[in-house]
Amino acid sequence: MKPETVLITGCSSGIGRATARAFLDEDWIVYATARNPADVETLGEEGCAIATLDVTDDGDVERVVSRMIDEEGKIDCLVNNAGYGQLGPIEDVPVDQVHRQFDVNVYGPHRLTRAVLPHMRERESGTIVNVSSVAGRVSFPFGGVYSGSKFALEAMTDALRAEVAEYGIDAVLIEPGPVETSFAERTAAEVTDEGDVPGVERSGAYEKFYELFEDRRAIGGGGPGAVPPERVAEDVLNAASATKPASRYPVGIVGRAGVLGRLLPDSVRDDLFRLARKLT
Repeated sequence: MKPETVLITGCSSGIGRATARAFLDEDWIVYATARNPADVETLGEEGCAIATLDVTDDGDVERVVSRMIDEEGKIDCLVNNAGYGQLGPIEDVPVDQVHRQFDVNVYGPHRLTRAVLPHMRERESGTIVNVSSVAGRVSFPFGGVYSGSKFALEAMTDALRAEVAEYGIDAVLIEPGPVETSFAERTAAEVTDEGDVPGVERSGAYEKFYELFEDRRAIGGGGPGAVPPERVAEDVLNAASATKPASRYPVGIVGRAGVLGRLLPDSVRDDLFRLARKLT
């Protein structure tokens, strides 16, 4: 039998890079992609097939999927990992930045999913793994745009799971809490901006948030309850390898707490956010 194959987006660092290595360690044929090919050269040296892939570019998506089918004859698993987080108060985030957030975090996975599904349906086999977030279950102040993109990804994946089940295809969500990666730095790098928070236009009404953001960047790291990216990669690999994967894999203490947080009444969650604001 041929080795199983996986296409992974966003492999330049963090979860994507750890996931590529996890699959490689299990002898999968791994296509590790990123917008900048230099970012995945190391993975190429380790044994991955590497490719340039901007998930917002239809031509890139078609080219990489076609190449993988030509070379391997199949795509057993797609891992939609590429993404970033647009932070900021809803009022301060311009519409074009909301479009950009959804183009990467929602339309990107949609593009890849549409490209691979015909091949998976033909073989009546395959797994699509969408890397979401605890923010896809519970929205938080000053993260509404990012949470909105992850809520959308969750809704689309839930629908997809029912739509493709008859073809032997699984659709899975991975829901990490904070992860020990340079997520904040990568977020800043995604959108060039002169302000302290990338991609926002300050209204002057939410300065306390910006102060907290600067304090958070000064501390660095993933925050309380953060897990290493290898822990997230472990669940991605488990989902791809399982005969009957779970629909959702909350990762870490915060990820599991998010599942419970969604069950709280809105008034209770609002009170908790107000309390957190007072304490900070």
